[in-house]
Amino acid sequence: MARVAAAVAAVRHAVRVDLAALGPRPDDLVLVACSGGADSLALAAALAHEAGRVGRSVRSRGFTVRAGAVVVDHGLQPGSDDVAARAAAQCRALGLDPVVVRRVSVGRAGGLEAAARTARYAALDEVAADAGAVAVLLGHTLDDQAEQVLLSLARGSGARALGAIGAVRGVLRRPLLGLRRAQTQAACQALGLAWWDDPTNAPGSGADGATPLRTRVRHEVLPVLEDVLGPGVAQSLARSADLLRADADALDALAADLLDRARVHDEAGGAPAPAAARDPAPEGEYGPAALVLDVAVLAAAPDAVRRRALRAAAIAVGAPAGATGARHVAALDALVVAWRGQRATALPSGASARRACGRLFLHPGRDTS
Repeated sequence: MARVAAAVAAVRHAVRVDLAALGPRPDDLVLVACSGGADSLALAAALAHEAGRVGRSVRSRGFTVRAGAVVVDHGLQPGSDDVAARAAAQCRALGLDPVVVRRVSVGRAGGLEAAARTARYAALDEVAADAGAVAVLLGHTLDDQAEQVLLSLARGSGARALGAIGAVRGVLRRPLLGLRRAQTQAACQALGLAWWDDPTNAPGSGADGATPLRTRVRHEVLPVLEDVLGPGVAQSLARSADLLRADADALDALAADLLDRARVHDEAGGAPAPAAARDPAPEGEYGPAALVLDVAVLAAAPDAVRRRALRAAAIAVGAPAGATGARHVAALDALVVAWRGQRATALPSGASARRACGRLFLHPGRDTS
């Protein structure tokens, strides 16, 4: 039996463990999102190999799941359709079937990178639903995780953002978060797979010859940290992300419970509301409140839990999650714990919040249906 290269074995092992955790049934479809880069190409090769060995052990021969791929063409660079076609051809050569190429339209709201990510994930969810796939595997590595932690730290983000990239989100799964980018490249080399290097990841690839921030973190910041602090910085950052993600999950659960307890229901919601819960302001001034919360219940909660609940409340009435930042949450929190008769607080997308009669009234934007 030919000896398998260490990098190939590592990628295959990561996929094997993830498939075992997924618990698919025979003939279930698992897709890999493949851009043609080293990470996703190594992942595609590993899925093609492991798809016929699910559940295999000394006591069981295992079974086969179907392995396919989805290639998303963002259309942001000249020749992107050729890159997508090549990635699709490589996936077919690996034995993946079906292989779906999906072209998306990328807007500019919230920045190009965020808009491209939103369009990509929407396409992956849509293709998975159309194909009946039980999972879509993504090729993010430990290096991606470390870079995201550093970017979140620089932006002053909270524990949720510092938790960076989660291993599972709906049908999306990331088996390679414990592996380095160098391992996926070594796996491709061992398998004779030629990968595509995204030109936007190269220094000087941004507008006017500037280097994109994430690229600078990759090529400048992390190497300096490794040089000054010693090897293992990326692994330590990824470990911190795992710990913070667990903390954020626990706090989010507490915040959801708080929001439920603070919610003031009207007769339509099945619980009679006291007279003070009714909005005392003319409807024409603010529009009808979409959410009414009991200030006393909110004020009694720990700060971290209350602020999470208030952010969730803002999002619930139409404020976009990506645009609802710390200053909006601080203004909402002031309505609860630092009430001095202040006016209504403006929230993104035209939503607003105000306090009256011991209640917090949250109003959607005028364009929210």
